[in-house]
Amino acid sequence: MDPMFASLLFALGVFVGMLIMLDVGRRIGARQLANDPKGARTGTGTIEAAVFALLGLLIAFTFSGAVSRFDARRHLIVEETNAIGTAYLRLDLLPAGAQPVLRETFRQYVDSRLQVYRKLPDVQAAKLELAQATKLQGEIWTQAVAASQAEGASSASRMLLLPALNQMIDITTSRTMAVQMHPPLIIFAMLFLVALTSALLAGYGMAGGKSRRWIHVVGFALVVALSVYVILDIEFPRLGLIRVNAFDQALVDLLNSIK
Repeated sequence: MDPMFASLLFALGVFVGMLIMLDVGRRIGARQLANDPKGARTGTGTIEAAVFALLGLLIAFTFSGAVSRFDARRHLIVEETNAIGTAYLRLDLLPAGAQPVLRETFRQYVDSRLQVYRKLPDVQAAKLELAQATKLQGEIWTQAVAASQAEGASSASRMLLLPALNQMIDITTSRTMAVQMHPPLIIFAMLFLVALTSALLAGYGMAGGKSRRWIHVVGFALVVALSVYVILDIEFPRLGLIRVNAFDQALVDLLNSIK
């Protein structure tokens, strides 16, 4: 299932589920008030406060984690751009005859790295492009090792260029893993259950009125559902409304500078 469709479906489930639980809680509360007007709400305030506090903590926890991972992904784009740029500049240490082929391979590599993320949300196409980028990494490494060991090559080329290439290659693994890094599903399941429980208790507390307070009912459910959707949107910053695509401009500028 498409992650963003699943996120929308989950947020919608939270919204509808909370509306249902608010109504169920109100009905239970009305029945309890009819049977025991004085004791129906005795001691419920402490429990309600604890559950609402837990809901707030869960939302804050998941939101903070999502934003942290979002910032980390943006930072990794900048790190990869710097790593590629440094490695490209150090090609000057190689013999002049070996440089043109490597520079052309570098240009193909940077373009391929950009295409990996531009092809999302088509995951299969992105994986194929990632395989192509990995292949180009191997070609760059092989060509660089051969050129640094060729006759006339300085020792500085091996000492400076090869570590820079190694860092450039390593950062791609970090970015790939960052895309797949999300909280365990049990966290979202718990958030869903606590949201429904909070709605049940809120509905119970509203049982004293003769009519339903639709502004409060819909507002409460909508605010929580929107919060959940925003959290999920940040978790998948290549697919939803909140994106890191603007930071790809750093790689675009690098590609333009080495053409």
